[in-house]
Amino acid sequence: MIRRFENNDLAQIMDIWRETNIRAHSFIDQKYWDENFEAVREMIPEADVYVFEESGVIKGFAGLSSNYIAGIFVEHESQSRSIGRMLLNHVKSFNSSLQLSVYRNNERAVKFYLREGFSVEEESTDENTGEIEYSMRWRS
Repeated sequence: MIRRFENNDLAQIMDIWRETNIRAHSFIDQKYWDENFEAVREMIPEADVYVFEESGVIKGFAGLSSNYIAGIFVEHESQSRSIGRMLLNHVKSFNSSLQLSVYRNNERAVKFYLREGFSVEEESTDENTGEIEYSMRWRS
C-alpha cells in the first residue's frame, strides 16, 4: 500500500535512505552519506513523501519537492519487486511533468528511469561529489 509519510516513519525511512545510497553509489565514499544523514533527516518531514508499506513495514519511499523527485528508495531485500515502479506511477498520477537528477554511474537507476519514460536533458558535475549526473525529465 502507498500512503503519505507520517512522522513515526522517519527512522525506517532514514535506514532505507542510508542503506540504499551506500549500496547504489559504491563510487562515492560512505562518509558523504553519513555526513548528510542529519540534514536529510530534517528535510524529510518538509517534503512530500510517499511510502510503500507491506504488513506494517516500510519497504520503500519516494520524496518530492514540487515536481522534482528527490529520490525513490527501495530497501535492498525488496528491490526488483516493482515497488519503485509503483511509487513512481503514484507520483506520475498527479504530475504532468517530473524532473530528477541521477548519477551516471548509478547504471541501474539510469536504466530504470529511461525504461519508465524519462529522458536525459543535461549532463553536469555534482559539486559535492565530483560525480557526473544526469538531469532527467518525464512528461505525460
